[in-house]
Amino acid sequence: MEESKTLKRIFQDRKRTNVLKSAEQATISYLVKKVPSFITSNMLTFLGTVGSVIVLISFILAAYISKEYLVIGVAGLAINWLGDSLDGRIAYFRNTPRKWFGFSLDIIMDWVSTVLIGMGYMVYARNQYELIAFVFVALYGWAMIISQLRYKITDIYSIDSGLVGPTEVRVILSLIFIMEASFGHLIEYFAGVMCLVLFIINIIDTRKLLKLGDTRDDAERAAKLAKEKAV
Repeated sequence: MEESKTLKRIFQDRKRTNVLKSAEQATISYLVKKVPSFITSNMLTFLGTVGSVIVLISFILAAYISKEYLVIGVAGLAINWLGDSLDGRIAYFRNTPRKWFGFSLDIIMDWVSTVLIGMGYMVYARNQYELIAFVFVALYGWAMIISQLRYKITDIYSIDSGLVGPTEVRVILSLIFIMEASFGHLIEYFAGVMCLVLFIINIIDTRKLLKLGDTRDDAERAAKLAKEKAV
């Protein structure tokens, strides 16, 4: 019962639908209890960004020294997940949330992290495949915009697109890094497939978003007419 209350408090500000939801939330609820009290949410946000910088460095090292350095990127993604997943959750666990400040900072730093990782791939990619980095960043930015607009329309914050969320993306990227470090010259094809899948998801989510907007418009119009009739 106590564990259930803890989980509810930690994740009260968002709805999760990703496939790794249960395992991820259980891990986060365990970790927030272990974080020393002197470590703040802002420190964890900074840690998440450091993880993205490590991914960028791994791409640079892989491009100029050896592709095996891409494995360092896996550690960078893990650090990014740790900081990004715990920063807001620990504030709710400690009952010291700064909802709008934290929300704003988190979105900005998520975008910075996405750009850093995209830049890293651009450095590593060969010739025309550099364009994939730009496409990935643009598509991820599109997904972020959809999540913010969905929040505006429904007042429910969700960072997932159905069964796929940021954690699943990190896992997929980690597997790609390992395979690229082991075999080489595969990342372009995997990255291309990821962009295609993300494009399809964004199209589907955009359609759903517009329907939500249309539904809210109808509800507000009906409420306005009811109010006018009452007067």
